[in-house]
Amino acid sequence: MIKFAVLLAFVSFVAAVPTIDSDSRIDVTGDWKVVGGSNAATGAYPFIVSLRSSSNSHFCGGSIINNLWVLTAAHCLVGSSASSVNAVVGTNTLLSGGSSIRASRLLVHGNYNPNTIANDVGVIQLAASITYSNSVARVSLNTADVGAVSAILIGWGRTSTGGSIPNNLQQLSTNTITTASCQSVWGSSVSSSQICAYTRSGQGACNGDSGGPLVRASDLAQLGIVSFGIACAQGFPDVYARVSSYNSWIQSAIAS
Repeated sequence: MIKFAVLLAFVSFVAAVPTIDSDSRIDVTGDWKVVGGSNAATGAYPFIVSLRSSSNSHFCGGSIINNLWVLTAAHCLVGSSASSVNAVVGTNTLLSGGSSIRASRLLVHGNYNPNTIANDVGVIQLAASITYSNSVARVSLNTADVGAVSAILIGWGRTSTGGSIPNNLQQLSTNTITTASCQSVWGSSVSSSQICAYTRSGQGACNGDSGGPLVRASDLAQLGIVSFGIACAQGFPDVYARVSSYNSWIQSAIAS
């Protein structure tokens, strides 16, 4: 069991990062990581979204759930206004390509708890409709709880704690673990409405991955939404909001 003092150190993976057009820490050429991952092939994950500030800084990930809505983490949206959020779709690079669509409404789960990061789910309504193409498509949301399965983490998070932001979208092959296994590390900080993933120290999510998707390797159905962990890939399971636990809320929110 993680000691209480360490539990206090868990962090959501959102990061306020410099404007991407001028950030010298963005690695344009290297084969860098989510942490421990690799560059995703062009068009491999057409549902991925880069959430950007009004100054075009990437701050969180998301996924397309239909042509007007994006799924992300609640902690990515709290304190923001719709006018300051843009969704960039159709590109696997931060510095070029894609289409930017302004948000018109931000909805956060009513029971989101910023202290425990429970119910870390939110959706973004867009001001204009997404146009689907070979590089832009909706994600399939998983509807049934899963235990330990092969999964893929996708995002533009930092390559290490305080490290570079990759220009290229990163992918990491990982594995979900059972709730019991995750609770053996995290204790009561993790509930059945969350899902955890872990491979080894040196692989995992980092700042900037928040809100992005964890998908099942076999069919790319979204299993989780990046929520929180301890530092970046330091040998502890990363915690995600379990999509199957929030399907009813998601569908109700986008119908509102």
